[in-house]
Amino acid sequence: MAAAQAQSLSWDQGLRSDAPERYTVVRGDTLWAISGRFLSHPWQWPEVWQVNPQIRNPHLIYPGDVIYLYDCNGRPCLGLERGQGEVRLSPEVRRIPAREAIEPIPLDAVRHFLRDHRVIEDPEALDELAYVVAGDDRRIISGAGDRIYVRGDLQRGLRYGIYRVGDRYSDAATGELLGLELVSIGRARAERSEGDIAVMELLSANQEVRNDDIVLPLEEYELVSEFLPRAPDHDVDGTILAVPGGVRFIGRLQVVALDRGRRDGLETGHVLQVEQQGERVVDPRTGESLRLPGTDAGLVMVFRPYEKVSYGLVMRAVRTLEVGDRVHNPRRGMEVAQQ
Repeated sequence: MAAAQAQSLSWDQGLRSDAPERYTVVRGDTLWAISGRFLSHPWQWPEVWQVNPQIRNPHLIYPGDVIYLYDCNGRPCLGLERGQGEVRLSPEVRRIPAREAIEPIPLDAVRHFLRDHRVIEDPEALDELAYVVAGDDRRIISGAGDRIYVRGDLQRGLRYGIYRVGDRYSDAATGELLGLELVSIGRARAERSEGDIAVMELLSANQEVRNDDIVLPLEEYELVSEFLPRAPDHDVDGTILAVPGGVRFIGRLQVVALDRGRRDGLETGHVLQVEQQGERVVDPRTGESLRLPGTDAGLVMVFRPYEKVSYGLVMRAVRTLEVGDRVHNPRRGMEVAQQ
C-alpha cells in the first residue's frame, strides 16, 4: 500500500504528548480507542489514516497488527505491520469479512439500542397506527407464545414490532414537539384477519404486551458499520434532550437523544463536544448575577439522525454528563484524555 500522509497534523500538534512509537492491536480494540493512543482527538483518525476523504473507512485493522509512528516528509504518519512484511495505511479497500476486522466503535451498544428504540417524527399520526385491542381469553396482558388481536391494516405472514410510547421530545426553548420515542415491547407475526382485526402470534416479548400498545412494521434501518467520524461542516448548537430509559446522569458508551437532527445538518458520524453550563455566581463588587464559562465534558458521536432529533453514543466523558448539557462543534486546540 502507498503511504498516507497526515496532512493536517504536525509532530507538535494533533498527536498526544505520550503517544507510543508502536502499539499492538488486541481483540476488543476499536479504531476509536487505537487512535486515542496516538491522537489528541481520536475522531480525527481519517485525517491520519487516509488521503481521500471521500473513501469511507478504508483501513481494516486486525488483532495482532502493529500500528507505529514514522516520519512522512516532515509530518507524522501511521504505519501498519501485518503478519508478513510491512505495509503502510492507504485509501485502498480490501474485501474481507467485517467480523474479522476491528470495529470503529463499540457497535454492539448501538445495535441493541436500535433494535429496541425508534422515533415517530409526526406524533399526530399516532392515532392512525395499528394497536392491540385484546389478548387471547380476554387477557389484558400477554406474553411470548400468546395470541393477540390488533386493529389495523396488517399483512398476513409478516412480522411486526410491538411498541409503547416513551419520552416526548420537545425543544426546551420553543416548546416545539420534536418527536415521540417508541420502546420495543416485543415482536409478533400476523396470522389472519377478519375485517380490520388481525390475529397475531407473539414471537417474543421483553415486557407484558398490553391493550393499546402500538404495532408497526419492523424498521428497516441498516446500521452503518464503517463510521467516518468528523466534525459537522457548519455550526451546530443543541442540547442533550434525554437518556432513553429515564437515566439522568450519563457516562461513556451510553446513548443520548439530542435536540438536533437532519434538518440541522446532522449526519451519521458527526462528532459533537459536550459542554456543561458554568455556575451562576454573584459579582462581589456590583452584586450582578454572572454565568461562568462552560466546561468541556465529553464527546458524542451521532449514529441515528432523524429529521428533528438524533441519537448519539457518548464516546468520551471526563465528568458525569447530564440532560440539558450543551452540544456543539468540537474544539481542536486542547489535548484530551484517552478513552
